[in-house]
Amino acid sequence: MSRPARSEEGLTRDCLLGGRVTLLQPRRGYRATTDPLLLAAAVPARPGDSVLELGCGVGTAALCLMRRVPGARVTGVELQPDYAALARRNAALNDLPLEVVEGDVADLPESVRQRQFDHVMANPPWFPAGGGAPAVRDDRELGRREATPLAVWIDTMLRRLRSGGHLVLIQRTERLPDVLAALGTRLGAVRVLPLVGRAGRPAERFILLGRKDLRTPFRLLPPFILHEGARHVADRDDFTAEARAILRGGGALDI
Repeated sequence: MSRPARSEEGLTRDCLLGGRVTLLQPRRGYRATTDPLLLAAAVPARPGDSVLELGCGVGTAALCLMRRVPGARVTGVELQPDYAALARRNAALNDLPLEVVEGDVADLPESVRQRQFDHVMANPPWFPAGGGAPAVRDDRELGRREATPLAVWIDTMLRRLRSGGHLVLIQRTERLPDVLAALGTRLGAVRVLPLVGRAGRPAERFILLGRKDLRTPFRLLPPFILHEGARHVADRDDFTAEARAILRGGGALDI
């Protein structure tokens, strides 16, 4: 993501994917990092496919996916009205037909509950209730700490996914046992891609991709390394070539 430019009070105007996506987001509160870009890059959508994102925020992942896959039909569900309104503004700003629906993951609006999708993606809150350091702002807290249990997020994703469709999520590594337990046998061809900041370091996050109703065995993939070198040594972009192709070039993350 580029450095934020001045925008209207309380918002910044940021450029993603090497300028392919422009994003208005709160100056303070929950802001996009590399996670939604990696999530969007991991969805194996094709033109014409339907995609649902739960907890779409200001539309970061949804719009990045739509820019990479022209013709993908994407619906985002967002609980917080201010963020949903920004997602609609960002869709218009990028001239992309993102459908944004206000609603709760635990109780989806009827307009979404009646549909099934080719792909469902999500970046659920990282910390369980009572876990992690609390955020200063309430809106950021909702994005970081679950009010709705992770198992409910996963159940909702599976219910809205057609048979054979892809579920894609990004989460902290410590939550992988919870994710696998919630999935049970309802998802097959499961691939887990550890995300590593620098070579030799533990994976702090992972991306999981699987297909509903398949029985193909589980696979743990080699880690995806985001940054070059053992540590950050200068105020510059030190992404690996593979990470730069996704985060700057808008490429796909092939899992």
